[in-house]
Amino acid sequence: MPSIDLTGKVAVVTGSGRGLGLAYAQALAAAGASVVVNDIDEAVAEAAVKSITEAGGKAVAEVVPVGTTEAADRLVGRAVEEFGRLDILVTNAGILRDKVLWKMSDDDFDAVITTHLKGTFTCARAAAIRMREQGEGGSLILVGSPAGQRGNFGQTNYAAAKAGIAAFARTWAMELGRANITVNAIVPVAATAMTETIPVFAPYVAALREGKPFPDFLRKGEGFGTPEDCAALVPFLASEAARGVTGQAIGIGGDKVALWSHPQEIKTAYANGGWTPEALADVWPTSLGAEPQTVGVPAPKIPEA
Repeated sequence: MPSIDLTGKVAVVTGSGRGLGLAYAQALAAAGASVVVNDIDEAVAEAAVKSITEAGGKAVAEVVPVGTTEAADRLVGRAVEEFGRLDILVTNAGILRDKVLWKMSDDDFDAVITTHLKGTFTCARAAAIRMREQGEGGSLILVGSPAGQRGNFGQTNYAAAKAGIAAFARTWAMELGRANITVNAIVPVAATAMTETIPVFAPYVAALREGKPFPDFLRKGEGFGTPEDCAALVPFLASEAARGVTGQAIGIGGDKVALWSHPQEIKTAYANGGWTPEALADVWPTSLGAEPQTVGVPAPKIPEA
């Protein structure tokens, strides 16, 4: 196996005070990268930095809510000020404001879009400008979600933002390819504050806190594990071993890693001279609509006791 060595590389990981973001930051530091940890809570950010430095890594904290251009510039500027450069950006910061469509307020929608979608855009733009100036390539690792790939009940804002992030990865991979900057979306599934409220997972998360590992049907069948299980993908994508990997959406969780497909046409039909509403109504049940696509994240399959 090739060694994943990020010595001399510098990373910014947004939303990395706890959970998945912390696991990503720790994994990058363990591989040799210097890391700018970001959180909105100073105590949480400093604790994350301490966990990295006590393990022999290099890290500093930048406390700022992600979303604005000013915040993005602060994060990139801190990396350059402390460590002299920027090579890796992981856009993990996120919040939830779950409600069904008819109950979702403008504020609920705007808050999630600002943090996830605009925050990814502003941070990636600032990072891309710096990486292009350096002229040595780099890695943008954008954090998506199964909700963005398939939709999820009660998550209009979150699913839309995460779908947009996957589209960012495909678009920016094309735009930044000549600069040797890779851009990928990762689709993690793990026991976090966002997922532990799902009733079917709750007893297993509680058991995990008591030292009992997740069973195989979760780790393999559902691809569901700990944040640390998802972390390996980040240093891999930031390394020379993945220099040819770009524009992809890659899922990881538990013991499972998967390549997500891009949206594509799966069935076609043609009508000479174009379509009428009546012709569409006639052909739909037996052609295009015979096997409609499903929506939503599939419910976990829990074995019977």
